Amino acid sequence: MRYTNMFLVIDIGNTRQKVALFDHDGNLVHLEQYAHLLPTDLLSLCSNYELEAAIISSVGEEIQTLIEPLRNQIPIFTFSEDLKLPITLRYGTISTLGTDRIACAVAAQSLYPNQNVLTFQAGTCLVADFVNAQNEYLGGSIAPGLMLRFQSLHNGTHRLPLVEPHPIDFLIGDSTQNSILSGVINGMSAEIDGLIDRYASTFPNLKVIITGGDSELLKSSIKNSIFAAQNLVLNGLYKILYFNVSEV
Repeated sequence: MRYTNMFLVIDIGNTRQKVALFDHDGNLVHLEQYAHLLPTDLLSLCSNYELEAAIISSVGEEIQTLIEPLRNQIPIFTFSEDLKLPITLRYGTISTLGTDRIACAVAAQSLYPNQNVLTFQAGTCLVADFVNAQNEYLGGSIAPGLMLRFQSLHNGTHRLPLVEPHPIDFLIGDSTQNSILSGVINGMSAEIDGLIDRYASTFPNLKVIITGGDSELLKSSIKNSIFAAQNLVLNGLYKILYFNVSEV
């Protein structure tokens, strides 16, 4: 079976490389993750789909070889701050703004248009991004993620072990390992709750979204009402692609 009218989203991150296919209604039809995406992988994945357009977001610069086989077949947008966006960026240094942060903000705005919405990406870093009710992206914050916190405790001391994160239901750690787990996981949850409270005190009717690899681990420890959304960056990239295709 060959699927038609599909949109291709490629997200090349520091540790994960993702390829997603969306239909015209914005439904995620297919998702693959790679340690190192090759042009042959891309061609094989797309062989059963009739593509309309594609967008690629990359933390590096070597993407031309990857997308070359598709270049003469469909319009391909390389994501940058120069693309048209459905939100307005009110950020002081747009050229340094991560594409994942912009994509998250766009996806959040599409879920809650004309509302104050705060997103958290819980991955390598804990990244907060805020879009106001005027659909303006104002910025946010960047802090170490869970693994960076566990690693810093291990690397910065002589005797503390490197602990693997997993869900916990306790406050008081009754061993060194559990004390580290409590400190890092409960500490990050409290940090998220504190940020939510501070934003909500200024921006009424605040909506909050959490995404990223550690979101499932953290969400049960967060006291505030929070919506867990998978693949928020990919959805945001699709929204940006569709917005630009529609504008052509």
